[in-house]
Amino acid sequence: MKWPARLLLLALLLVPLAGFAQPGLPAVTVQADGHGGQTYSVSIQVLAVMTALTFLPALLMTMTSFTRIVIVLAILRQALGTMQTPSNQILVGLSLMLTFFIMVPVFSDAYDHAVQPYMAGKIGAEAAVQRAAEPFRRFMLRQTRATDLDTFARIGHVDDLEEGKPVPFSLLLPAFVTSELKTAFQIGFLILIPFLVIDLVVASLLMSMGMMMLSPMIISLPFKIMLFVLIDGWNLVIGTLASSFFS
Repeated sequence: MKWPARLLLLALLLVPLAGFAQPGLPAVTVQADGHGGQTYSVSIQVLAVMTALTFLPALLMTMTSFTRIVIVLAILRQALGTMQTPSNQILVGLSLMLTFFIMVPVFSDAYDHAVQPYMAGKIGAEAAVQRAAEPFRRFMLRQTRATDLDTFARIGHVDDLEEGKPVPFSLLLPAFVTSELKTAFQIGFLILIPFLVIDLVVASLLMSMGMMMLSPMIISLPFKIMLFVLIDGWNLVIGTLASSFFS
């Protein structure tokens, strides 16, 4: 099974399905109607699956690398001054592809240790959810600052964060998102600096020439695009973003 299918199955398991712990529960039950025909009744498992699908956007933004990537790309577009180029759809699509690339080891680990045993009937849904959560917990802990964890632990009056004990997701999720926002803005600041220098130089030249009515953005845009292309900017930005999660 390819990893996109693994991702879908994994997302379905991350929803609290403890009440549906029977691994052999059929999705559709076929019954005779007494007139030589058949009727089909959809089981509660289908309802649980459809409910799980609504959590996919929230899981994508709060438990993966998507947040950092999409913020950095948006800041890059703002630094270039290209307005809506690339469009929001392109930025989100590129962010999704990078997220899948970065998260493949996490998805594969969760699939091998949770989804496959659950589908084989070796473990129940509750145990599968707990096993699937562990790779995400390790990934999020590697990217979360200790100061952010301490902040939310203090706010939530959590005093039992001991070494070796798993950090509860109620504490880890906000700390992880906060750390991702901080990291994304740090990377975005470094990206903004060279383009800001170009804007300042162009604005100073226009002021010295008395061309105050001409927008500096119009003049600096070709120079910023030329600089970005000459240094192979997309390769640098995307490569740096991907490597920041593996360091």
